Amino acid sequence: MNTTDTNLVLDENGVCDRCHDYDSRILPWWNHGNGHEVELQKLLSDIKKRGEGKQYDCLLGLSGGLDSSYMLHLAVREWGLRPFVFHIDAGWDLPETVENLRRMEKKMGVEFHNYKMDWEEMRQMQIAFFKAGIGLDVPQDHAFIALVDYYASKMGIKYILNGYNVATEAVADPESWGDGFQTADRSFVKDVLRKNGCPKPKHYVWTTGFRHKFWLPYVKGVKTVQPLNLIPLTRQQMIDTLVQEYGYVPYGQKHFEDEITKFVEGYWNYYRYGRDIRMVWNSSLVMTGQMTREDALKGMERPPLLEEEGRQMFKDIAKKLQISEEELQSYYDRGSRGLKYRNNNWAFKLGIKIYTMLGLDRRIRK
Repeated sequence: MNTTDTNLVLDENGVCDRCHDYDSRILPWWNHGNGHEVELQKLLSDIKKRGEGKQYDCLLGLSGGLDSSYMLHLAVREWGLRPFVFHIDAGWDLPETVENLRRMEKKMGVEFHNYKMDWEEMRQMQIAFFKAGIGLDVPQDHAFIALVDYYASKMGIKYILNGYNVATEAVADPESWGDGFQTADRSFVKDVLRKNGCPKPKHYVWTTGFRHKFWLPYVKGVKTVQPLNLIPLTRQQMIDTLVQEYGYVPYGQKHFEDEITKFVEGYWNYYRYGRDIRMVWNSSLVMTGQMTREDALKGMERPPLLEEEGRQMFKDIAKKLQISEEELQSYYDRGSRGLKYRNNNWAFKLGIKIYTMLGLDRRIRK
């Protein structure tokens, strides 16, 4: 971690507070996935029991990225679950992502349900967020969360398999990078659209933090579970398994299966603000013993995307959004305009604090 995270606190030995949080709160419970055998078997048994007589016993949103792909492999091949697998096409799937999904679907014999979003709405929403200069990939991220909630209710499924795992993402993105917004905050998203000239979407699916974090789990009884935390695993092990079993092609960096996120994290935020998301991902790998700090720093000497590749993506995205390169460049140069947007940050922060106290949130946040 470095001081682009303005909340970072170092002790007298140069060790940051996130490492202390990992050592005191995360590691004793997680134990590198060891010792959770009984917990895992009970979870799998409960999922299968609640799914008796139904076509599906759980729900799995598949991005095509490493974590969700590996979880699908385990769910079907190792655990004998019957997931309703859906993929959301927000218009930003890269060719290699489509090919990885095709290979997995064919070899596993499991039908993938593809939800194709209205591109014209997504295009205009994306432009509005570029104008705002914050939360650049929120339009699709909010939709992903909303559609998980939608399908869980529609299908009557009581278990959602979430691919979060300590092994590869113990550390959350620095709060100081996020400009104070939450992806699931419908009030925030709608206010950004309204203040930046975006027509009201007619087909977009919405959710709220209240619905996602309280209504579904505690009123409707829909549980979101993270089974990857209950088994020993490493990032390299996941890659090797998927490559061997399905001919999976790795993307080079987490979240690079998606064009807009690859552009934002690999080019826009890196060159515009000096924010290198690999600092977060690599910190998780260093903490969990999968990478040395020296190797992490050495790898980060090379940018996530070479500037020429990023500039080509810049051209491609401007063309796809049907705006000029000059217009997109103007948003890049301007950055955040400093406008205040309606939000429910206080409720999200309170919820995370309560979840952390109850042991329901296992990420290192600050």
